[in-house]
Amino acid sequence: MSKDSQTPTIQVLERTFSLLEMLAAQPDPVSLKDISERTGLHPSTAHRILNDLAIGRFVDRPAAGTYRLGMRLLELGNLVKARLDVREAAIGPMRELHKVTHQPVNLSMRQGDEIVYIERTYSERSGMQVVRAVGGRAPLHLTSVGKLFLAHDDPVRVRAYATRTGLTGHTRNSITELTRLERELASVRTSGVARDDEELELGVRCMAAGVFDDQGKLVAGLSVSAPADRLEESWLERVRGTAAQISQALGYRSAAAG
Repeated sequence: MSKDSQTPTIQVLERTFSLLEMLAAQPDPVSLKDISERTGLHPSTAHRILNDLAIGRFVDRPAAGTYRLGMRLLELGNLVKARLDVREAAIGPMRELHKVTHQPVNLSMRQGDEIVYIERTYSERSGMQVVRAVGGRAPLHLTSVGKLFLAHDDPVRVRAYATRTGLTGHTRNSITELTRLERELASVRTSGVARDDEELELGVRCMAAGVFDDQGKLVAGLSVSAPADRLEESWLERVRGTAAQISQALGYRSAAAG
């Protein structure tokens, strides 16, 4: 799509969008003079549009001559947020990722000391038996997505988790020592991705990236699981990119996006 095709055809709408975007970028109320200078609109033009926006509660006037975004935008935003569903946002991107990997793609969320699988995309020809179906659960420290959530906990909470669960292992590769888990979580925080190297099931490896909501909160994890000898490192950026795509659909804006 060209840049021109994204420009509103009605001038007053273009100016309205410009005013709202400018107000959105300011933490405090802005004077009409500053608004005019920042948007390039004549003060009388900006004043007329802002007055109409104030009537619709899209803009507030906390003091004479100053403006900020209004509560109507919050009300509308909450309506949009209420209809956003992680599973709904994820299923399309998950299918696209599956077309690339031909391996199970999983969407998981945290419930207490476990992750629960809420969606999965796979085919019979993946060559791997699907052990944990949608609704299945697994310990946080033995899974790639679980490690993402533990990496977002503070050290005290991680130690409390280790005490509660005893860091019980399922395979010879399972991390069952707190110091080793803490090193692993530090690596996850640095890279932004997590792995399961045959720690939950022998012969199965996974890689995962986080899904974030509009508040920047980790709400789910996207992972690809595959037979240990078939997991390809080249998939990692795809997993990361797909998780970012789902996050964006949920309203998340990374620091790099401004």
